[in-house]
Amino acid sequence: MDKLLEIISILWRPCVEIFALAIVIYYLFYFFQRTRGWPVVVGFLVLLALTLVTELTNMKVLAWVLETLFAFSALAILILFQPELRRLLAELGNLPMFSQHSAPQPNLEILLHAIERLSKNRTGAIIALERTIQIAPEVESGVAVDAALSTELLETLFFQNSPMHDGGVVLKSGRITHAACIFPLTHRPNLSASLGTRHRAAIGLTEETDAIAVVVSEETGGISFCEAGELKQNIPLAELQQLLETRWRVGQKPVQPESPFFVRIREHNRAIAKAFESTFKPK
Repeated sequence: MDKLLEIISILWRPCVEIFALAIVIYYLFYFFQRTRGWPVVVGFLVLLALTLVTELTNMKVLAWVLETLFAFSALAILILFQPELRRLLAELGNLPMFSQHSAPQPNLEILLHAIERLSKNRTGAIIALERTIQIAPEVESGVAVDAALSTELLETLFFQNSPMHDGGVVLKSGRITHAACIFPLTHRPNLSASLGTRHRAAIGLTEETDAIAVVVSEETGGISFCEAGELKQNIPLAELQQLLETRWRVGQKPVQPESPFFVRIREHNRAIAKAFESTFKPK
C-alpha cells in the first residue's frame, strides 16, 4: 500500500500536466482549424517534422537551415495569426468569470421583424452584430449613423435605389452605428462557388472578429446566420430568433459586481488583444 501511494505521489503531477497540455493543444487545434490560418498550421507542423527527421538522420546543413527558420517562427506566428490570436484572446476575455455584462439589451424583436420584411421583399442585406471586438478596424469604408434600431431605417438603408444599399450595417447594443460598410471577404478556397459577395463578406468578417452576421439573399430571400466563419444558410426565422437569443444576448445581461481580481485579469487580456491589433495591423 505504501508503495502504491509512493507511485501515485510521483506520477500525479506529470499526469495532470499531460492532461492539461492535451486540453490546451486540442483547443488550439480546434480553434485554428476553423480559421483561414489552418493551412499555415499544417505547414508549420510539416516543417517541425522535417526538422526532427534531419536531426535523427544527422543532416547538419538542413538541420541548421530549419533551426534558423524556427528562430523567426515566434514573430512570424504573431504576424500571420494576428486576427486569430486577437479573437482567441477576446474569447478568453468573454469567459463568464472574466466578462462584465453591462451592455444594454438589444431590441431583438425589431431586428427580426426587419429581417422578415427584407426576406419577404427579397431585399439583399448583410447585418453585423458587434460583440467584444470592434468591427470598425475591419471595415474598409462606411458611414457613421448612430441611430436607434428600427424596421423602417433598415429597410431604407437596404432599399435597392439607396446609395448605401450595397454595403453592410453594423449594430452595437441595439443601435445602428455604421452603414454602407465594406466587410473583408474570406479567402477560404473550399467554399461553394454559388456563394455571393454578401455571404463571403459575412464569413470573412466573422473570421476576423467575434461578431455575428445575418445575411438576406437578394435572389431567393433566404436568411443566413454566420458566426466564427461558420455559415448556416436558408434557416427559418424561428431558428434565427433562437440563435440570436442564445448568441447575441450572451454577455449582455446584468450580473452581480465582479471580484477586482477577475476585473484585472479581464482588462489584462483585452490590453494584450489591443496591443496585438495596434502593433501588427497593416497600415
